This record gives sequence, C-alpha cells and structure tokens, in this order.
Amino acid sequence: MTSRAGASGRKGPRPAVIEVAPDGSLQPAERELAEPAAGHVRIRVEACGVCHSDSFTVHPHHPAQPSTVPGHEIVGVIDALGPEVEGWSTGQRVGVGFLGGHCGVCQSCRMGNFVACTNQPQTGMDVDGGYAEVVHARATGLVAIPDELTSAEAAPLLCAGFTTFNALLKAHTEADDLVAIQGIGGLGHLGIQYAAKMGLRVAAIARGTAKEKLARQLGAQYYIDSTETDPGEELRKLGGAQVIIATAAAGDTSPLLNGLASGGRLVVVGASDEPVKVTPMQLVFGDVQVMGSLTGSAIQNENNLRFATDQGIRAMIETRPMSEAPDAYERMSSGDARFRMVLTV
Repeated sequence: MTSRAGASGRKGPRPAVIEVAPDGSLQPAERELAEPAAGHVRIRVEACGVCHSDSFTVHPHHPAQPSTVPGHEIVGVIDALGPEVEGWSTGQRVGVGFLGGHCGVCQSCRMGNFVACTNQPQTGMDVDGGYAEVVHARATGLVAIPDELTSAEAAPLLCAGFTTFNALLKAHTEADDLVAIQGIGGLGHLGIQYAAKMGLRVAAIARGTAKEKLARQLGAQYYIDSTETDPGEELRKLGGAQVIIATAAAGDTSPLLNGLASGGRLVVVGASDEPVKVTPMQLVFGDVQVMGSLTGSAIQNENNLRFATDQGIRAMIETRPMSEAPDAYERMSSGDARFRMVLTV
C-alpha cells in the first residue's frame, strides 16, 4: 500500500494521490514517501486503469475507509525494495492487479491455492491503490510486464483482460466450442478477443445493433441482439453454448442458462447484486453449471499478458492524466468510456 507516514517519521517528498474523501468524492491529497516494508516494493506508477470494481471503494460496497486510494490495474517501475524481497530489482517494470499478493503461510497458500489466500489484500480496497504517483505492493503480487506492451496498454489487461482470460480457462473450453460473451463493454470487448484467439466460435450478446460491427471486427462470428430475440433460444439454434461468460455488472443473467448445451457452464464475472436463478431440473437434466471467476494468481497473470502480447489482444482505451481521475471515473461509471479509462502519470 502507499504509506501514510514515513517509516522513521522523517519528512521528505510527498507523492500525489487521488483518495476517497469522507463524502465519497475523489479528491487530490499527498502521502509521505516511505521505505517499503519487508516483503514489499515501492513502485513509481506510470499507468492505472479505471475499473468498475473501483466503485466498491468510491461508493463503498466494502468496508474501505475514507482516504483510501482506489485503483487495481497498476503498472509502474520499482524504485525501492524492502527487506526479504528476492527475484525483483529496481528499475524493473511491474504490474499489480486486484489480488495484492498472497501470504504464503495460510492453509490455502500451503495447498497452492494462492487466489484463496486468507491474508491477501485487495488492491485499492484493503490497501491504497494506483490512483497515485507511488504505491507499495507485496512482492508476491507483482506481475512482470512484457516489453512489447506500453504501460497504458498493459494496465487494463491486468484485471479486465485477466478476468475474461482466466474465466475461459476455468471453463475448460476446447477448440471450436461455441462460447457466448454477454455484454460488449470493458470486459466483453476483451472477452471476444481472447475467445477468438483461443480458436473458439464466439457469439456476442448485446442490447441493440450498435455494437455488431465492432463485435465482428473483434472476432465474433455471431451477434445476438437481446432486445429483439431471446439470447437463450438463439444460442440453442446454434447448437447450444458450451460456455457463456456473463460480463455485465447489472441485470439478470438467469435466462442465459437456457442457451447452454448439455454440460455447459455459465461463468459470471460481472459483479452484479442480481441473483442467478437456476432450477434443480436445469442442473440435473440439463447438466449445466453456474460458477464465478475472480482473476487469478500473479504468475497466471503473466501468462495472460504473454498470450495477449503474442496474439495482438489489446483493450480499447482512453487515457487521462492522473489529475483528471474524477472525470475518468465518472466517464467509466456512466458507460460513456470506449471501453477502458486509463490514468497516466
């Protein structure tokens, strides 16, 4: 996290941050420049994506404290190493995603399930995030950034890209499977690219026809307008989807279950409060599954970045300087962004 006081109390440079004020607004502030703690590094931020999940801090659905700095799609350069850090060096460009680094000693970590670590900070929620000039992070949460990606290109791939990439892997997709991507927004426009580059047949589902041309350019072979037809029925006409990735952050995804083939999976990655309603008949006789997917480990994220680099997968981004973080956040939350906002320092 970005420290709020120097380790020895000494005064020094004060890096700028954008923090959540007590009234819920985003306001500029400063932090003391501190040395990183044991097992941590200090990073000079170059870019930070603006993600819908930042709303958990800005409009708290989570017990984040006022003055927390949002942002969990962070790319920057290590400028200081804390004690006990191995395998990383100053001057190295790294990323930090939503999961801020496993502890290595809890039961989940001992079983190799680093995502389920019970002592893992959620970046920008439990600890200060990347709407800042400087951030501190656990070394176990660091992701090496390929040279081929600019910092602004890499930032949204650390969460939005990784979320859809890992969801497709967890669903055990195979070449030529029919995969539906519901929602063509910040997550969905990346999900289409990943699925197409994995050799899957892709059906894009969205409201209206305005995004059809883009969806096909990104790799979708089929387009379903959910305002004119029932997406489940349309998917059944195509033989049924082996996987449906639900990316929208609002709305009932339950009707999509009817579009699954036998043994198919609905994978929910959009953090909506709307319940998914499934009947025992669907589960038993349809042999369908409903599951969620929460990003993944740091090394898995490096695999994601390498795949995206090799396959030419990129987020469509709009950049803003860090000082314009409140405007960038509003553009993202209003749905006006095409498709990811990225803050640059």
